[in-house]
Amino acid sequence: MIHPCGWYSQISDFLQVSYADWLESVQQHHIRCMHEPASQSQITAWKNSFQILQRELATLTECNQLAEDWSIIFEYELPREGGRRPDVVILGQGIVYVIECKDFGSFHQAHIDQVDAYARDLQHYHAHSHDQQVIPYLLLTKATSLLEESDDVKIISPDTLVEAILQEKDGPEDSLIYPVKWLHADYAPLPSLISAARSLFNHQALPQIRRALSAGIPQTIDALNTIAEHAYRNNERHLAFVTGVPGAGKTLVGIQFVYENTLIDSDISKNAVFLSGNGPLVQVLQHALGSTVFVQDVHKFLKQYGGTTSKIPLEHIWIYDEAQRAWDAERVQEKRGHFTSEPEDFLNIGERMDSWALMIALIGEGQEIHLGEESGLPQWNDALAEMQTPWIVHCPEKIASVFPAAAEIQTDESLDLTVTLRSHLAEDVSEWIQTLLEGNFVHAKELANHMYYQGFDMYLTNQLSVATSYVQDRYEGQVEKRYGLLASSKAKNLPDYGIHNEFNYTRMMKVGPWYNDPPHSRQSCCALHDVATEFSCQGLELDFPIVCWGSDFWWDDGRWHSPKKSGRMKAKDPHRLRMNSYRVLLSRGRDGFIIFVPPEPRMASTYEALKAAGIRELPNGSTVGAGVATSLQ
Repeated sequence: MIHPCGWYSQISDFLQVSYADWLESVQQHHIRCMHEPASQSQITAWKNSFQILQRELATLTECNQLAEDWSIIFEYELPREGGRRPDVVILGQGIVYVIECKDFGSFHQAHIDQVDAYARDLQHYHAHSHDQQVIPYLLLTKATSLLEESDDVKIISPDTLVEAILQEKDGPEDSLIYPVKWLHADYAPLPSLISAARSLFNHQALPQIRRALSAGIPQTIDALNTIAEHAYRNNERHLAFVTGVPGAGKTLVGIQFVYENTLIDSDISKNAVFLSGNGPLVQVLQHALGSTVFVQDVHKFLKQYGGTTSKIPLEHIWIYDEAQRAWDAERVQEKRGHFTSEPEDFLNIGERMDSWALMIALIGEGQEIHLGEESGLPQWNDALAEMQTPWIVHCPEKIASVFPAAAEIQTDESLDLTVTLRSHLAEDVSEWIQTLLEGNFVHAKELANHMYYQGFDMYLTNQLSVATSYVQDRYEGQVEKRYGLLASSKAKNLPDYGIHNEFNYTRMMKVGPWYNDPPHSRQSCCALHDVATEFSCQGLELDFPIVCWGSDFWWDDGRWHSPKKSGRMKAKDPHRLRMNSYRVLLSRGRDGFIIFVPPEPRMASTYEALKAAGIRELPNGSTVGAGVATSLQ
């Protein structure tokens, strides 16, 4: 049996192993994981940690004889996490000690957050750690006499390792954690939308994610399957609305529904297609899936089948992502030459079909950012009022009153996704963003403190180099992790800082490689070169974005401001579009985000407002400053 680690044994056996034998095992595991030999600097770091742990654990067993039976694991590979590997895990009596070794004399915030994230993910996603105490340690190999705590992470030096472990209260002798069972326990991290879609279309089962289950995603898909079957059997036309907060999994629901009704169900009449007006999302998913069949651009779809054409599509089920952003009739007239809204175009297609149809509209909240998207849900009711045949509407109770023109309304609360998945455990992220945008900083700070406790990290800096150093340090060697620069398309001051959000730059960005390429690629988001705006990141996510806050949305005199509407501006409510753009930018992170505010006098009040809303400042030096950590001694 191949174990997902570089080395494991009881501590008593580790104290007897030779460095050469141990190193050979760790190196071979590294090659299996990373497909290349370890660098000399990595080998030096391994040697330092080996020597320190053999010496200090020998002392530990003298102080606590039971520790001889504990297990030590080096380079444990978190399953499906693309190479994330805590340096050391020690399995004690009811306690999992997670140790990250750094050859530094002082600590960086990125290193603290890295080991904290390891511990958090093991606690929540590792089946054999759910009921154990999981404690993160940052071991600085070049420090001495260091025993402190920051954000629940114990920061130690080699000479305090034993003291730190002895401070913990062990469980009873029969609570010893056995290594083989622990190493091969189920592990179900939350996949990104891209990796989930790729798994589905490669016929790989998605893991049974506890968080997705608790959010009700399986029930939502079951409800949609029931509606589809009913429409098919009774030759009816149905319109289903799935609502949800940002990051609640609406797009994943749509992708999985297409998969189940197109690639699993052999009945071709039930084929489904996923449609989106979000061009970057379409490109990224098509790039990831290697196919343009299952995910398509909604505007191209309606250009072929909408308006006065008599053509009808092969598919009877259409899933429209972010359907509240459907174009109104004025925008369709401008772009496609006929005066009907996109909702009316869709329902007209259903009317032309000689059998059944199911239109599934995935509805996000507060994310209208394009011209022509501001009419929202009511235009779907306007479209229903124009139809000649009856349409049955399915939706959550909270929006049922919007559709008086429906022939029949069936409410179903499983069609409302209220738990955000994007931000791991921070269920308050959406509420925090809303509270921030409302200017209620007192409540926002309360929510922020709860989010930090849950493991969602938010930082603020006016030095871009500090932000980029943080993400590079935190995710070093983690090839599946994604971080990058996000910025509002209307922020005119950001190019002065090398953040090229101008149209001529962003239109050249290849969004498929930006989200999918490995970190070493020049086109990858991790290269921190190209910038994604609200238009190219909506519906997608990064693990840790750097949100660059521009001069197009600023705090002053007790409220948020945006540039005044000019004669050239076609938007009905430009301030709402600016606000929603920042809502989108702030809701892209899975582990957290950093906000970079340019060091300009006019941006000072915005910086202070974000601080007041509970965002922590990143130190402007390379290490965490005095006063952040608290002594444990």
